[in-house]
Amino acid sequence: MKIYGEKLVCVRYRYDTSARKRYKTVELIIDEAPWNPPSVRRSPETIVHLRVAWDEVELQRRVKAAGGRWLPKQKRWALRYDETERLNLLDRIADDPS
Repeated sequence: MKIYGEKLVCVRYRYDTSARKRYKTVELIIDEAPWNPPSVRRSPETIVHLRVAWDEVELQRRVKAAGGRWLPKQKRWALRYDETERLNLLDRIADDPS
């Protein structure tokens, strides 16, 4: 931090046993700019995982009627993307399906 300040991201050590040397490397930020990630394009038949709270019984019924399946391990509902869009539930898609 003394040398690189806020631009320092991380410090790593590499070891070369045959040369009996240790190397210290750094990762630095050299540029910063605004960035908008591209939107995810999903085909209609893609299965997405939805967050639906346990007490949202009516919503659970609607998802199930649209072909959704409950995934107990993930505690999420699996539903086709086109049905998710039709039910206006795109904001319920879990980023990480696990």
